[in-house]
Amino acid sequence: MRAFVVFTRLFPFVIAFLRDRKRFLLIGRPRRVAPEVHRKRARRLTIALAELGPTFIKLAQVFASRADILPEPYLSEVGALTDRVPPISLAEVEGVIEREYGRPAQDMFAALEPEPLAAASLGQVHRARLDDREVVVKVLRPGVEELVATDLDAAFRVLFFVNVLFPNHHVRAITTIVREFAKRIEEEMDFREEARNAGMIRANFAADTRVRVPEIIEPYTRRRVLVLEFMEGTKIDRLQERIVAGDVSLNALIETIIEVYVQMMLVDGVFHADPHPGNLLVDPEGRLVLLDFGMVIRVEQETRARLVATVMAAVRQDVDGVIAGFYELGLLDPEVDRGTVRDAARAIMKVAFTPDAKPRQIQRIVNEVLDTFYRWPIMLPSELVYFGRAAALVEGIGFRYDPEFNGVQFATPIVRKLRPVLMRTMFGADGREAVQNWVNELAGAAREMRDVLRRAGRDELRVRAHPRDVIEMQQFVMRQTRRVLLAAFACVVALVGAITYIVHRNLFILGGSLAASLFFFLVIFFLPPHLLSNPFRGIRRWR
Repeated sequence: MRAFVVFTRLFPFVIAFLRDRKRFLLIGRPRRVAPEVHRKRARRLTIALAELGPTFIKLAQVFASRADILPEPYLSEVGALTDRVPPISLAEVEGVIEREYGRPAQDMFAALEPEPLAAASLGQVHRARLDDREVVVKVLRPGVEELVATDLDAAFRVLFFVNVLFPNHHVRAITTIVREFAKRIEEEMDFREEARNAGMIRANFAADTRVRVPEIIEPYTRRRVLVLEFMEGTKIDRLQERIVAGDVSLNALIETIIEVYVQMMLVDGVFHADPHPGNLLVDPEGRLVLLDFGMVIRVEQETRARLVATVMAAVRQDVDGVIAGFYELGLLDPEVDRGTVRDAARAIMKVAFTPDAKPRQIQRIVNEVLDTFYRWPIMLPSELVYFGRAAALVEGIGFRYDPEFNGVQFATPIVRKLRPVLMRTMFGADGREAVQNWVNELAGAAREMRDVLRRAGRDELRVRAHPRDVIEMQQFVMRQTRRVLLAAFACVVALVGAITYIVHRNLFILGGSLAASLFFFLVIFFLPPHLLSNPFRGIRRWR
């Protein structure tokens, strides 16, 4: 029954998306849909996901950062879907506590406030007092594990039929994301895993006085209940009064956020993967407070080294270095044309690093690139997805308080300052290990070069061209051939007109032939190249 409900709610949107690609689902040209129609459909999709419950709300938050899956305006609409649901009663909270600890909540806590501090789709948080200490108690919603399991089963059933009926790279990518989500949501519903994550991140920032991570009260950690230190503070998107009053420095705060996430992602390899304003506070002393460690990902050393190399190339405005990093990270399929990627990267970097660049200019180009991501067969690695969510958080906070905020220009000097730390990530803690890796790579490159030379000597060397490059070369040759033929025809017309004039002394024939010749030469020099490749394209568009 649940699968049927999910199917009836979401399948109309699946059909609409597929018809956008092919008018008759399996055949036909793409439909032309007005932007307002897309906006209305995006709002209806967001409402449908919210009504389906916590599993689909969490899934929507994952898809909200997947520009390779959802185009605008769906990204923005789904991204606005909040993870807030009506709270459960205090009696239900106390029931979960009693089942986990084997004794009543009144015996555990000196006080347990009835009003929750936060009520999300998976858990609910209450302020409490444990002995003489202020704490918060996080409780998993009763029955949410069974509901999530049922919803995921229903989602996989629907996706099975969609994959069979409409196999394409977007459907396959959605299936992969849901499969990964199923694994991560299981970890997020186990509060013992969250306690371990919080402990690691707290240890990593123990020496940083600008950052606070709540202490986990270990003896009280259970699968469905978590007790941790109470942290007072203001949500990061509600700091307007404190910034105006001078209590909080916006530049210092954003610098701290950037450094914290760079350290987690590129240095420590333990990354807080759910960055949103509800999980970031600023305490009365102006320190950044990190909350909610249910979603934490580990980033391998090799991935971090590649990310560092790509980030440093971006800081140097090295377009080719950025593109090489994208390919190595798996961001771009090897079949994707490098020239198109280079043009897009150059356009973004040119605007982003311009001192007087406006946020709207950057956003326009970013939107164009995201639209390209949607059309290409690209699958963003999960690490880059969460890194992108952190970057979007920083950009959103800066723009909220300063409409002229430029995230790239703000972050560049910070990354340069962190360069020594990031270099250690690239080369490893042990310099000898890095030298050994370089020696091995040079030896491998020498062997490959020797093999290439041997193959060339035996006439065994073959060069493959990308199909797109071959097509472009064919079109170029075709254009030049047509130009030569048109030029020859123009010369012939002019010569025939001249001969006719000499024989018949008819100025009308001479003028007509010269006009025709001039027309063909104008066509050669001024007709757009795409019409020279296909001279009937303009006629079809006019019709």
